[in-house]
Amino acid sequence: MTPSPNNPLAEKVDTLWKFSSTLLQTIPPLRWVGYTLLFLTLIDLIVLVIPPQFTNPVWEFQTIGAIVERVAVPLIGFVLVFYGGQNLRAKWELPLLKILSLSTLLFGIILLLFIPLGVINTFRINQQSNTQIGTQVEQRITQIQQVQQQLQQATTPEQMEELLSRLDTQGRSPDIQSNQQLEEIKNQLTEFVSRSEQATKTQAQTTLKNRKIVLFKNSIKWNLGALISGILFISIWKATAWTRQRT
Repeated sequence: MTPSPNNPLAEKVDTLWKFSSTLLQTIPPLRWVGYTLLFLTLIDLIVLVIPPQFTNPVWEFQTIGAIVERVAVPLIGFVLVFYGGQNLRAKWELPLLKILSLSTLLFGIILLLFIPLGVINTFRINQQSNTQIGTQVEQRITQIQQVQQQLQQATTPEQMEELLSRLDTQGRSPDIQSNQQLEEIKNQLTEFVSRSEQATKTQAQTTLKNRKIVLFKNSIKWNLGALISGILFISIWKATAWTRQRT
């Protein structure tokens, strides 16, 4: 199309026509990028879920998080594949587009179902963490209490030296020469054991608190991401109703 001289309208129409032609030329490569992204996403999902460990709350929680973290890639892939509607489509694409459209609905529903599962697993993991750390603390406190009992029973330098040799495997136990030295070491060791018991409890509380914060932050982030992503996938399914219409 060649615009007539001194005709602004014709020039604008010609510019618009050239722009449209250029835009149409970009559609096929963008769609191939979309197909590639969807294929790579499929491989990534297979790697993520194999081998499956269903009923394992940690595996389920981390897998949901990994899927949600990667959801931007298939979203972009679907948008690129459906870009341009029915224009410039090969015959083999039409049935494939119908399947892909239905898959967006399926993926959206799965993401929404991830939300209750993620919430349940959050509390299950938190309970498991409490139980695990509680058991470790109990074992540590039991060991400390055993040492305290042995300290009370150590009334001679020989008994104290034997106790110190068991506690210090590097052979650095002192040579106790008097009862006064025995009492001093006994008091120092009793104080150290008491501090160790308190430090064990404090460290356990700190660890539980930090784990709980990280767990619930990830839970909120992933569940919110699953909600938004699920709605977006269902929106894509609705917007691609043309793929499911008979021509």
